Amino acid sequence: MLPLLVATGVVVAVYILLVKTIFKSSKFNGNAAMAGKTVIVTGGNTGIGKATALELARRGARVIMACRNQEKAELAISDIKRETGSTDVVYMQLDLGSLQAVRSFTETFLKTEARLDLLINNAGLVADGRTADGFGIEFGVNHLGHFLLTCLLLDRLKEGTGGRVVTLGSMAYRWGNIDFDALITNKHLGTGRYSWQFFHAYCNSKLCNVLFNHELAKRLKGTNVTCYSVHPGWVFVFLLWQRFIIEPIARLLFLDPESGAQTTLHCALQEGIEPLSGRYFFCCAPQDVVAKGKDDAVAKKLWEVSERLSGLF
Repeated sequence: MLPLLVATGVVVAVYILLVKTIFKSSKFNGNAAMAGKTVIVTGGNTGIGKATALELARRGARVIMACRNQEKAELAISDIKRETGSTDVVYMQLDLGSLQAVRSFTETFLKTEARLDLLINNAGLVADGRTADGFGIEFGVNHLGHFLLTCLLLDRLKEGTGGRVVTLGSMAYRWGNIDFDALITNKHLGTGRYSWQFFHAYCNSKLCNVLFNHELAKRLKGTNVTCYSVHPGWVFVFLLWQRFIIEPIARLLFLDPESGAQTTLHCALQEGIEPLSGRYFFCCAPQDVVAKGKDDAVAKKLWEVSERLSGLF
């Protein structure tokens, strides 16, 4: 009996430790209104993106759901409209795995929308494969597609007052690295058919996200646009985490999408955080990043390489 009690106590203690640290959550309590403002959310049809789009629509924003799959996007839009009462949530086709599709999206947006106040680079994946342009799919979708999208929309963001760019990173950046020679030669930052191989490639892409945000902030100095990267917490997504953890256990630990969206909403809506442009946030607060996440030389090189790979220069 005693060993059972001890084991139970250990399990409970570990659970409490995990939910107070790695699986910690927070709540954004700001009351900023978004009426009259226009927002783009990539990958807004599911998960954190959908939860983010729903809250922004509830606050009165015009929400552009930039998604690859129209059918899934339209279903999400119906849900958001029903729950919020908003009639200003629209779909625009965006495939981040095709640089031409990114350009087509921005051309359409700039022709049809008069303003842009907030860009949320939310879409991301853990998978193996190649994009339409031959890049590793995690590097191509998680970083390069968003890099090109952001660069092509910066002028429109600057036309407003207080535009923001929020990019979903992950604490997984800590385990990432960038081999520029391999990237230029092979057009990817890791590949392979085993889960641990493409998870490492995911970590590399998340490091790209954090460094992109770091360099973007420098290039935005002196403008009215600010940028932030966020770790949303460990959010339960069945199709991914069922591979690693039994679903009931995962649901005890992992955050739901609404909880995972809170730090994104904080960086999108919180007043007075402009001096923190370029910082990395978790649980609605700025966090220090490890050295690799704020390496000026690597961030600058990543930007320059990304410009070439995306065809900007």
